[in-house]
Amino acid sequence: MLLGVILGLIIGILVNALIIWIVGKLNLGLRVSGFGGAIMAAIVIALVTWVITWLLGLIGISIGGGLVGAIVALLIAAVVLLISDRFLSGLEVDGFVGAIVAAIAMAVVTWLITFVLGLIGIAFS
Repeated sequence: MLLGVILGLIIGILVNALIIWIVGKLNLGLRVSGFGGAIMAAIVIALVTWVITWLLGLIGISIGGGLVGAIVALLIAAVVLLISDRFLSGLEVDGFVGAIVAAIAMAVVTWLITFVLGLIGIAFS
């Protein structure tokens, strides 16, 4: 059980690092210094996202579904990128507009990777 959780966490970090690295290579508002920097960025982004989600939950705010939920999630992702930029020397975000563009690109790349993994029978969430 614990081994499965740890393995899932490692795979999740590696896939998210791959997504960050790909978006960084596309020059869409985000730059990362190599795959090691992308791994560190994935860890920091996951931690910052968890803290923001936890704080929003404390004050009774949840991200809904639909178009409004997608816009709120996109704005939170952009803020997470901007905050993570402050903690990591290997991650550079080009202001709020760059963070929005990078967040959209990360969502698209995430969808593509999830789609391809689903085609070959590997579930990823």
